[in-house]
Amino acid sequence: MSLQNLAYLLVIAVALYVMLALYAFLMQPRLIYIPDMPGRTLEATPKVIGLDYEDITLRTADNLYLHAWFVPHDQPRATLLFCHGNAGNISHRLDSIRLLHSLGLQVLIFDYRGYGQSEGKPSEIGTYRDVDAAWHFLREARGIPAEEIILFGRSLGAAVAADLASRVRPAAVILESAFTSVPDLAATIYPWLPVRLLSRYRYDNLAKLERIERPLLVVHAREDEIIPFSNGERLFQNAHEPKRFLELHGDHNDAFLTSREAYTHGLKSFLDTYLAQ
Repeated sequence: MSLQNLAYLLVIAVALYVMLALYAFLMQPRLIYIPDMPGRTLEATPKVIGLDYEDITLRTADNLYLHAWFVPHDQPRATLLFCHGNAGNISHRLDSIRLLHSLGLQVLIFDYRGYGQSEGKPSEIGTYRDVDAAWHFLREARGIPAEEIILFGRSLGAAVAADLASRVRPAAVILESAFTSVPDLAATIYPWLPVRLLSRYRYDNLAKLERIERPLLVVHAREDEIIPFSNGERLFQNAHEPKRFLELHGDHNDAFLTSREAYTHGLKSFLDTYLAQ
């Protein structure tokens, strides 16, 4: 092969690499936020699982309206603020709501901007404003003390819950299937791209842990195919005491069901230990 042909192939390779990097940069919002999978339409309500609920409208600091459900409990031991993952909407979390309710918790679950029936378009700062609106609803509209509210986040929702937990003092914090940060996760998935330079999102859970000083439960499945188990281990290692780690088995989306008995026991033990503190 001539030097000229080699140079030509090198130029093509560099051009393709640059195009791939540009594509990754531009497509980040669609990779991180997936409100349309399986869809924005609400497929069911808590009535389907035999639970009463209230339709709630939350108003954010930037004047968007979000849809939420408040699922009460006759004798609540605490209130759990549920931050769901990056796909679907609140109607796809009925199994979790039922399980949490069985543990004596009343639940406020909300859809981020651009999800379900909520207005707007999702963004990192937007999701932080969204969870703030949910927190203020519980504290102000319902008059629930901070020490009676548990912050719960799964997957992307763990980053949203961690951000709030770094700024308020809830009863406890539960981070399930959480990543250390978006750049860390992207570097694992796309090791051939300069994703740390390209990343438009941070969601830096590892940094937020420095400011979380409430009882913490980190939950992660060893077989998680989307967020490596090592992310959960690293978060736990860097968290302040008091803390617990709950290992599950199963995939990213269904481990809490696959390991239902261990999951339920782990949550109950954590709540029994720390809710009274």
